[in-house]
Amino acid sequence: LAGTLPDWLQGTLVRNGPGMFSVGETSYNHWFDGMALLHSFTIKDGEVYYRSKYLSSDTYKNNIKANRIVVSEFGTMAYPDPCKSIFAKVFSYFSNIIPDFTDNCLINIVKYGEDYYATTETNYFHRIDPYTLETLQKADYKEHIAVNLATSHPHYDKDGNTYNMGTSIIERGMPKYVVFKVPPKTTAIISTDDADTVLKNMETVCSVPCRSVLSPSYFHSFGMTDNYIVFLEQPFKLDIPRLATAFYRGVNWASCLKFSADESTLIHVIDRKTGKTVSTKFYTDALVVFHHINTYEEADHIVFDVIAYKDNSLYEMFYLENLLQESENFAEKNQLKSPPICQRFVLPLHTNEVQHLDCENLVKLQTTTATAVKEKEGSLYCKPEEICQGVELPRYNYEYNGKKYRYFYAARVEWKPFPTKIGKVDTETKQILEWAEENCWPAEPVFVPSPNAVEEDDGIILSSIISTDPQKQPFLLILDAKTFKEIARASINASLHLDLHGLFI
Repeated sequence: LAGTLPDWLQGTLVRNGPGMFSVGETSYNHWFDGMALLHSFTIKDGEVYYRSKYLSSDTYKNNIKANRIVVSEFGTMAYPDPCKSIFAKVFSYFSNIIPDFTDNCLINIVKYGEDYYATTETNYFHRIDPYTLETLQKADYKEHIAVNLATSHPHYDKDGNTYNMGTSIIERGMPKYVVFKVPPKTTAIISTDDADTVLKNMETVCSVPCRSVLSPSYFHSFGMTDNYIVFLEQPFKLDIPRLATAFYRGVNWASCLKFSADESTLIHVIDRKTGKTVSTKFYTDALVVFHHINTYEEADHIVFDVIAYKDNSLYEMFYLENLLQESENFAEKNQLKSPPICQRFVLPLHTNEVQHLDCENLVKLQTTTATAVKEKEGSLYCKPEEICQGVELPRYNYEYNGKKYRYFYAARVEWKPFPTKIGKVDTETKQILEWAEENCWPAEPVFVPSPNAVEEDDGIILSSIISTDPQKQPFLLILDAKTFKEIARASINASLHLDLHGLFI
């Protein structure tokens, strides 16, 4: 440990991401397919302790037992062992008409009640012990609500409820988006066989029909205020007929995603009290958003910030055949066609209560250049304000979730998919403070507030750092969130992987 940790900093940073990319003589095609590897940094009495463990999913156990990849991932389709009987092969083909998705939960760690779960974007998730990283129990959203896919970025309210969204692909033949809520629980579950979990009290808040019956929109996150939920139905879609025939056609599920640049992005605003969408129709140009930042209400407007792309080229860059190129070739051939842009949208509320002129900008906030122009048919065309470019994996002080805020923290990716810096973005001045070090790739920066914090950025930033220099050990970086200066680092005598998301407990 170099430097000094704040005395108040006590807890565990739990991270999740892909960690194993080959099994036997078989390999995954895409970085997002790798089998989940959990790791944690426990900070106690000025010391840092590290541990890691593969998630013991059915996918992991079946692959290891077979010594080959036998469970399909989004970018890698697995096929029956050629030594299997013809009957086993036929059964495999029929079972993939409506695919049973993977339980390789490699994206995030979320909290339901008092328990923690490793999650992905399918219907499966796993309860874990966040301190030992043991896998405790497999869970299935479909046992509680009708969703086939769900996000790994839920929201938490002040009462302890967890809100999330998913997609119901086949529900009476009509795909729809489902907002659901998991209530709090006063005590944590001890037994791995205890079925009396908060999950049984999971309830649907509302549903929104898909605009395309056979092509629901892909979404990775959403926004929430005290009164509203904001969801982008973007023209980055999952083609259901292609999904149902992917196994037979010898293609992966990722090939069933399509981006339609000539279509608009619908902005759905759902009233949390009524469970219904507001009467005003909002839309913007075609875009692809993976991460919402914060969403809040101000003077009868909803303000929400997102990281947006002009197309879906980011996903294509993470195929391993691209990532394994020589560094010079990779930099030359794999620059992002569309850099990530932090955009601020502003939605005026209650616009139908007063008569407005066509082509009138209904945004009345003086602190933004974002607009919402009334169209002849009554819908509002929204154009965002650009805050900055080249940021991804945003985090902020979650005490300010749903409230007006000023700062967020993010990885600096610019024109390449891997981060080389982390930054603190001031959304008011649009200035960015940065931390960088040669040959270092930082993970998503996690904000931890100081006890009795007065200002929004009173706290520290945690980020796990890996190095492309084999002589340099990976480390946990600790920054002062206000100054963005390094106050400590804990070097780890182990091999770390570049992860995706996590949280501090």
